[in-house]
Amino acid sequence: MKDIEEYSARSNEMDGLLVTEEMLIANTTPTVNLIAMFRATVLGPLVTRELKRGDLKREIHTICQHYYTFPSGERKKIGEKTLESWYYHYRRGGIDALTPKPRSDRGASKIEVEIQEEILAAKREKPHRSLDQLIELMEKRGRIKQGALSRSSVHRLLQRNGLSRPRGAPSEPEEYRSYEAQYAGDIWVGDVMHGPKVIIDGKMGKAYLISWMDDASRLLTHSEFYPAEGAVDVESSLKQALLKRGIPKKIVVDNGSGYKTQSLKEISLRLGAHLIHCRPYAPQGKGKLERWHRTVRAQFLKEMDLSAVSNLADFNERLWAWIDQIYHQRPHAGIDGMTPLKRYQMDLPRIRPLGDRATALDEIFYHRITRKVRKDGTVSYTSRRFEVPYELSGKSVRLVVDPHTKQVISVENKDGEYLGAAILEDKQANTHRERRKPEHYDKETFNPMEKRESSSATTTGDDLVEIARKRQGSIVNRKGEQ
Repeated sequence: MKDIEEYSARSNEMDGLLVTEEMLIANTTPTVNLIAMFRATVLGPLVTRELKRGDLKREIHTICQHYYTFPSGERKKIGEKTLESWYYHYRRGGIDALTPKPRSDRGASKIEVEIQEEILAAKREKPHRSLDQLIELMEKRGRIKQGALSRSSVHRLLQRNGLSRPRGAPSEPEEYRSYEAQYAGDIWVGDVMHGPKVIIDGKMGKAYLISWMDDASRLLTHSEFYPAEGAVDVESSLKQALLKRGIPKKIVVDNGSGYKTQSLKEISLRLGAHLIHCRPYAPQGKGKLERWHRTVRAQFLKEMDLSAVSNLADFNERLWAWIDQIYHQRPHAGIDGMTPLKRYQMDLPRIRPLGDRATALDEIFYHRITRKVRKDGTVSYTSRRFEVPYELSGKSVRLVVDPHTKQVISVENKDGEYLGAAILEDKQANTHRERRKPEHYDKETFNPMEKRESSSATTTGDDLVEIARKRQGSIVNRKGEQ
C-alpha cells in the first residue's frame, strides 16, 4: 500500500477528499474549504488505515519527505510538526477542524514600509532571488538585524504584490512504482475507453466504456457503454458500482473533464472515500485498467459481431454477460491464478456496504449550481424556469439539482442551509394564483386619505408644501386687508 501513497504524494493530484463515516454523519454541508480539502488529502495515508504503536511517527516522516502543491500554487514540503498538528486536529473535529482560522492581522504586514519597498525593488530587479536571498540581502545591507525577518512575512509580501515564486519550480525527480491494494474494497480505479460506433437513439454514434475496477481483485465493480464521457455519465456509472459492490476507501481517476469536477469531489466526501487524481498524461497510475481496455478490444469487441447489435442497451447486455460469464470466471496471472470473483469474495467481510445510505444515494449524487433569482421568483436551469420562495428574489442561491432527471430539487444558501423547495413554473396556473401583497394593504378598506392622515400624526413638523401653502395664505390675507 505504501507504493500508492508514494505515487499519489508525488503526483499533482492534491485535489482529493478524505472523510470518515463519523464525519459523514456529523457534516452534511456540501461546501468544503479548499485548504481543508488539501490537508485532508495529505492526511489520507494516516486516517484511512489502522496504525499500530510507532507507525504514526514513521508515516509522518515518510509523508514529509515529498513535495506538495498547495492551493496557493506553491510547491514545497510540509514540516513534521505541522502534519502532526493537522492529524490531531482532524481526529478531534474532522474536516472542519482543518479549516484555517483567519489571522487577526490579515492583510497587514509587520515589515516597515521602507523595508517593504526595498524588498519589492530587489525582487523586481532580479526575479530569481529566493526568499532566503532577499532576507540575506537586507541583512547584508544593514537594513535589518539578523533573524529579524521571517520567510513567511516576505512570502506574503511578495504574494500580495504578485511577485511570489512562479509555479513549476524545480523539484525532486519523480519515481514510479507498481502498487496493489491489500484488500478488495481498498482501491477502485476508474477510466474511460473510446469504443466503436453503435446505434444510439436511432442513429449511429460513438460509445464510451466507463469502468470501475477493484484494484486488489481485478473485479469490475461496474462497466458500461455510454453515449458520452461527461460528469453525469461518470457519476451514473459510479452509482451503479456502489449499488452492486459497496463503498471503496479510495477512488483513483485521471484528469479527464468528467472526473475533475466539484460534484465528484463532493460525492466522494459524502461517501467517505478518498478521491485521487493521477498526474496528467501519466497512465502508470492506472495500468490495470489500461490492461482491461486491451482485453476488451482483443477478446470482446473482436470476438462479437457488431452488426448484430441493435442499440446501446443491447450492446451493454452483451458486455455484462461476457464480464460475468467469462472475465470474472477466468484465472488471472496478476492475482496468483485466482479468478477476479473468487479473489473479491475472499474479502467480503471487509467491504463497506452502503447501509442506510442506499435509500439516500440519489441525494448524495445531486449537483449544486449557483443562480440568481429573478424578480418574479424564478430561476433558470436547462432552459426551463423553476419557481422558488418569492422572498429570495434578487438573491444568489445554490440550486440542488438532479443531473439525471434535469429537475431542481430545492434551494440552499452558500453554506448548504435549506431555503425552500423548487417547482417547475406553470404560467397558466399563475393566472389564477393570488399575488403576495404588503401586509398593510387591503383593497376593500384601503383609503388613501386615511393613510395620509394617519401618517401625518407621526411627522416632526410641516413639510415644504405645507410651509409654502401657509406663506401663500398669509400673503393673500395681507393683500385683502389693504
